[in-house]
Amino acid sequence: MDPFSYNQPLKSECLMEPPQTNSTGKEFQELKIKEDVGNRKVLERVYLLKGNIHSISAWVKLRNEYQRTVRITLRGKNIRNLHGGQVMARKGCWSLLKGSFIVDVSVFVDIFFKSDGLADAEISVQNVRLKRFNKTQWRLQQDQAIEKTQIRKNKVRFELKSWRVIAREWFVSRFRLTSFTNEMKWYTNEPVRGQENYDQADSIMKIAEENKILVKGHTVLWDNKNWQPSWVKMIEDPEELKNVTLNRINSVMNRYKGRLIGWDVMNENVHFRYFEDMLGVNASAMIYSLASKLDPDLPLFVNEFNTIEYAREGVGSSINVKRKMEEIVLYPGNTNIKGGIGAQAHFAPAQPNLVYMRSALDTLGYSGFPVWLTEVDMPKCPDQATYMEEILREAYSHPAVKGIILYAGPEVSGFNKLTLADKDFKNTETGDLIDKLLKEWQQEPEEISIQYDEHNDEEEEGGQIIGFSPEISLLHGHYTVTVTNPSMKNFSTSFSFEVTKEMGHLQVAQLEIDA
Repeated sequence: MDPFSYNQPLKSECLMEPPQTNSTGKEFQELKIKEDVGNRKVLERVYLLKGNIHSISAWVKLRNEYQRTVRITLRGKNIRNLHGGQVMARKGCWSLLKGSFIVDVSVFVDIFFKSDGLADAEISVQNVRLKRFNKTQWRLQQDQAIEKTQIRKNKVRFELKSWRVIAREWFVSRFRLTSFTNEMKWYTNEPVRGQENYDQADSIMKIAEENKILVKGHTVLWDNKNWQPSWVKMIEDPEELKNVTLNRINSVMNRYKGRLIGWDVMNENVHFRYFEDMLGVNASAMIYSLASKLDPDLPLFVNEFNTIEYAREGVGSSINVKRKMEEIVLYPGNTNIKGGIGAQAHFAPAQPNLVYMRSALDTLGYSGFPVWLTEVDMPKCPDQATYMEEILREAYSHPAVKGIILYAGPEVSGFNKLTLADKDFKNTETGDLIDKLLKEWQQEPEEISIQYDEHNDEEEEGGQIIGFSPEISLLHGHYTVTVTNPSMKNFSTSFSFEVTKEMGHLQVAQLEIDA
């Protein structure tokens, strides 16, 4: 397998033997270990080039501990402990660690593998490979991944995280799915105990439904005490908190049942644990259980920050977020929950670490749950549009990513970071980028000519095949086809079909006509 490619995802996170690579030695640099000190491995010194993306992969396992996080770090002149990636390693089987480094100056560095925790948690490392990409090469790999049927054949829509009536026409002309910023949160819906108010959410929902715009719910609860309604913060009795929490869940979920495509159920429950501290360690799992019973067909998401943005992140790392969703589903009675993982993706105004981002998405994807980027933004900076294009292409080209939500919008709606339009609704540079990507990634209407063959003797059950269209490439999704015949003035018929990954590379849609 090629550890630097999208095209050969692992079927298991932990393998008995590291697989053989399909890459040649000319395509990567194989690195040797020069120092072996139990829980730390030091590689031979390497030279990193300024502006290049240096992707590194290795297979790691533990010798004497059941499970530990193994991290890769870098040290060099004026560089100390630059984090490049991590993986949850286990005893007795090999896990693929993928990471990356981008440096501001060309420099010689030492690369370290180190396990967290006890000093005697020894690790084994094999097949350490370094590959350099310039940005043109990286972009080419993304584009190739998007083109492959096996990769990008799932519904991926851009969404906006807020709504203002003044921006309605601007929004409706671009987006087919939305998520509200604050209008579905508890502190908005019940600022005073017992006095529920869903007017704002209902108003936006009405507009969305009138324009056939889908809505993803955000959020039933928030695990950060600071973001509870003020009256909830004052509750000290766990039983009282349990009762008002159950009322909240039932109220908001029943109100919008059947009208959403998913729910963020417990926001940021990896970084925070307000409900766990008050109601017990299994609070999140029990709340997801109730949510699933109220709307069993709906995907229920965890939603975390710093999960794919920062290699140094500990608490909200992709490993921990994946584990949280798995713990919820493994809780007794939760087996049938339709889970989902949301990575908020609040990036710093600097060159994004794309290889780390890819590695983190790989980790989340191993869970088997759909992965969404849920609040993508970045503070203003001179290269914001360039950086955002790199981030969005990396996300769109990853097979685990099923949705991308932008925490962005027009200036009049209060978006002062990722601003897509100024106060006069004229596009910003980043707004032009989003329009460009939407046009590139949406399937445009297309007219196809049927090639008739009256002498064809091929038959299917129900009739003779009299014509074929040329093969065309379609994104996964639902399509409506309208068939007309210029020689038959009043003839027109339509049918619908769905293109899916499971149906294989070449799909044949048949239309039966009586003409």
